[in-house]
Amino acid sequence: MDKKQTRLRRARQARAKILELRVSRLSVHRTNLHIYATISDPVAGKVLVSASTVEAEVRSELAAKTGKGGNAQAATIVGRRVAEKAKAAGISAVAFDRSGFRYHGRVKALAEAAREGGLQF
Repeated sequence: MDKKQTRLRRARQARAKILELRVSRLSVHRTNLHIYATISDPVAGKVLVSASTVEAEVRSELAAKTGKGGNAQAATIVGRRVAEKAKAAGISAVAFDRSGFRYHGRVKALAEAAREGGLQF
């Protein structure tokens, strides 16, 4: 197994449990340069809210800081932004799907910022 397959294998069990619970899912994906967060509907499987470091508003906010988006500061900005968008869409409770990534560093920073922004999970 390669690194990606191993990560997806770890994610499979958590995703099955979230699907069983029938709650909106906040899923996180990270690459070396960017971090992405989406909230999807459990029934229809459609994306309701999304935020990432490739958005123009986030890029302009990161321009004054060091790094392009592959750091914890950028993850904090994305976490706050996805929480704001979720509040505007009427979503207050989600299940956190870390997509097989370990809960530390950027993933942890995004989750804590989303909690501070008002999301419950």
